[in-house]
Amino acid sequence: MKIFVTGGCGFIGTNFIIKQINDENNNILNYDKLTYAGNSDNLSSFDNDKNYEFVNGDITDFKTLKECFFDYKPDAILNFAAESHVDRSIDNPMDFVYSNIVGTATLLEVSTLFYNSISKSDFRFHQISTDEVYGSLGNTGLFTEKSLYKPNSPYSASKASSDHLTRSWGKTYGLPILITNCSNNYGPYQFPEKLIPLIIANCIDLKPLPIYGDGSNIRDWLFVQDHCDAIYSVLKNSQPNKSYNIGGNNEKTNLEIVNEICSILDIKLPRNEGKSYKELINFVEDRPAHDFRYAIDSTKIKNEIGWSPKESFQSGINKTVNWYLDNKKWWRKIQKNKYSQERLGKIN
Repeated sequence: MKIFVTGGCGFIGTNFIIKQINDENNNILNYDKLTYAGNSDNLSSFDNDKNYEFVNGDITDFKTLKECFFDYKPDAILNFAAESHVDRSIDNPMDFVYSNIVGTATLLEVSTLFYNSISKSDFRFHQISTDEVYGSLGNTGLFTEKSLYKPNSPYSASKASSDHLTRSWGKTYGLPILITNCSNNYGPYQFPEKLIPLIIANCIDLKPLPIYGDGSNIRDWLFVQDHCDAIYSVLKNSQPNKSYNIGGNNEKTNLEIVNEICSILDIKLPRNEGKSYKELINFVEDRPAHDFRYAIDSTKIKNEIGWSPKESFQSGINKTVNWYLDNKKWWRKIQKNKYSQERLGKIN
C-alpha cells in the first residue's frame, strides 16, 4: 500500500510508520509540520529508505497538500496530525481550532478532489480520534460507538468537530471514510510532558511527581503498538463509513499509574539512599473541567475486525519504562527544547 500519513513525526504516527515499514513493507509519505511535539529524529533511520518519503508541511496548506496527493497517489490517508495536549488547549484554544478543525476540513477537501479523479474504489480517509470526544464517565459504564459526543475541553471539542466533519464528507460527498476513537496511549516516543513519560523522567531526575487533584481520575490505557495494529486492521478490513472504538481494557487511576512506575523503578533503578520513588509524589491543583473517567467498549472492533490488544498493562508499562531508560538522549534533547520548557512539569 501507499499510505499518506499526516503527523507522522508525533507519538502515535511515529510508531505506526515504524511498524508499517519494518513489518508490512508498505510505502509511506509522512507529511508533518514539525511543531513542538513533532520530532524528525524519530524516523531518521528511514532517511534513505525507498519506502519512506518526508514532506515538511501544514495540513491547512491546501496548495501543498493537493500537490502531494496528486504526485504520490496514495491508497489511503491516515490523519494523525492534531494538537493533542489538553493543558495546551486550555492555554491556547485557537491553535486547536485552527489545526484540528480547519486542518481536517482542508484534508477532507483535498482527499475528495483526489478521490474523484481516480478509480480506486478501495481508497480510504481514516480519521484518528480519541475517546475524549465522549466527555466524562461516572464510576460505571463504557463508551461505545453510539455514545453521544459531549466534549469538555477545547482539545476534545476540536477533535469532536474533526470527527463530525469527516463523517459529513462521507455522507455528503461520498468520500470513503473511517473513524477510530482510542483510549489513552502510552509507549515509546511519547512527548515527555504526558503523564507516563513525565513521571519516568522525573523519577530518574529525582524531581517531584505531579498528580492532579487526588489522583483518582481514571483512564483506559492502550499500548501504542496495539493501537497501531488496530488502525491497520481497520484500514485493511473495514468497509467504508464505519467507526470503531479502540481500548486497552486497562482502567487505572492516575495515582495507580504513578505508583506502578515508581515500583518498577525501585527495582530497575533503586535510589542510593534506599528510599522509594513514591516519596516524590506531589499532588497539585486540578485542571479546569478535568474529566473523571474514560473507558472503552471494544466489542465492535473485536467482533467485526478480529482485533484485541496483545499487551497487558503490566507488560506494556515494563516495555515503556525500559525504553525511556534506554533512550535518555531522546527525551533529554526534548527537555532542552525551548518550545517544551513552558509546559514540562505539568501533566495531561
